[in-house]
Amino acid sequence: MDLSRVSSCDAETLTDAGRQAAVIAPVLTRRGEDHVLFTKRADHLGEHPGQMSFPGGSREPSDGDLRATALREAYEEIGLRSNEVEFFGCLDDIKTVTDYSVTPFVARVPDREYDPDEREVAEIAVLAVSDLTNLDNYESEERMHPHYGKRRLHFFHVDGYTVWGATGRMLVQLLELTTDWRAPPEPDRVVDPDAELPL
Repeated sequence: MDLSRVSSCDAETLTDAGRQAAVIAPVLTRRGEDHVLFTKRADHLGEHPGQMSFPGGSREPSDGDLRATALREAYEEIGLRSNEVEFFGCLDDIKTVTDYSVTPFVARVPDREYDPDEREVAEIAVLAVSDLTNLDNYESEERMHPHYGKRRLHFFHVDGYTVWGATGRMLVQLLELTTDWRAPPEPDRVVDPDAELPL
């Protein structure tokens, strides 16, 4: 992955009104190959239980900026220390169905054993970029959202995990920026709003 292609950002200026959150999209090298680290959210959480996500969370009043939010939350969730993080820039802010504006920071982190906080994180998954960019592991669908209208959902199925939702949208942008992979121009199918998800 060529992380230098990721747009630089000034964390101090990222102050959109509303509910703010920030995450780190952590890239690491394992056995000479790039991987992306995800967390699987604990099943008892009120928002997005059991879903795959990047480490991060809501901004607190004590956070100096959104990058501080991402670092604090990543330390709380998986024990990622701030001095281990090499930031490269940001992806586009994502609006979630839970009314958050999420700023994703892209960074390299070391390949080591991380310590998930069981109150928030069920497990940590480290997935190879070669598998994430294999179109045999990817599908998408178009459906109507009651508030946001027509939306395309992306699904990455790797090693028994499915990355989708807001994290799936972030992952599409990350892969398209840093690799030669491109999402197919058209979704695999158009489904009813209440159709079951391919999880």
